Amino acid sequence: MSEDHGQEPGHGSNSHGPGGERPGGGPLTLGLDIGGTGLKASVLDAAGAMVAERVREDTPYPLRPEQLVEELAHLADELPRADRASAGFPGMVRQGVVLSAPHFVRTGGPGTPVDPDLARAWDHFDLAQALAKRLGVPTKVANDADVQGAAVVRGQGLELVVTLGTGFGTALFFEGRLLPHLEVAQIPFRKGETYTEHLGEHARETVGTKKWRKRVRKALAAMRTLTLFDHCYVGGGNAAHLEEEDLGPDVTLVDNSAGITGGVRLWEADHLGL
Repeated sequence: MSEDHGQEPGHGSNSHGPGGERPGGGPLTLGLDIGGTGLKASVLDAAGAMVAERVREDTPYPLRPEQLVEELAHLADELPRADRASAGFPGMVRQGVVLSAPHFVRTGGPGTPVDPDLARAWDHFDLAQALAKRLGVPTKVANDADVQGAAVVRGQGLELVVTLGTGFGTALFFEGRLLPHLEVAQIPFRKGETYTEHLGEHARETVGTKKWRKRVRKALAAMRTLTLFDHCYVGGGNAAHLEEEDLGPDVTLVDNSAGITGGVRLWEADHLGL
């Protein structure tokens, strides 16, 4: 299980913003959504509701891990103080350590060549520890689909979460408990291309939304066969290009804000996937 990393509040950038209120009591959580195109943050109350307007900036490239930490700290400076932090990261994360960062190992972002120096910098980078030290609060980091899923699952049976944005993300929950992450995005899907290459934003722009929707339906059918999920939730920025009635009665479209609000849920249970 993940070890909470951090210092006492008041020693990081997040300690310098204005104080936050706690509607209903309980700790405030800084929710960080790290995306291939944008970095977003807000502060959440104990129920997962935002107590401050979301702040955002474009994801810069090239992006080394230390720079990402600084960019997130700058976003935190614009928000009320929080007692802890949660971050969703677009890659494989285990116990707060980055095992893969498919977008950030590329000099120009998704779709550009891999930079060996960036790949070495990201390999096994302890992002949870680095953020905890910089922000001055205990911090948990999980895959971004895992975080989004934590906000939307109902805790009934096996639930699959799919995020459609720069890439293709997945998360699995059983009875509300996050399971170990599987990096489905990077395995072959069709014609030698990975799920991300075939279903990410670059693919949608290339083949058009109508053809891309057919690919999404095919991918969901593959996920049904693979997992026999009881219910599936589809989110991410590109979920807005889908029609729920085309996806089946066992699929629900969810709001992209779950990528931030799920940060509270990571602290509420003993998840296997952290």
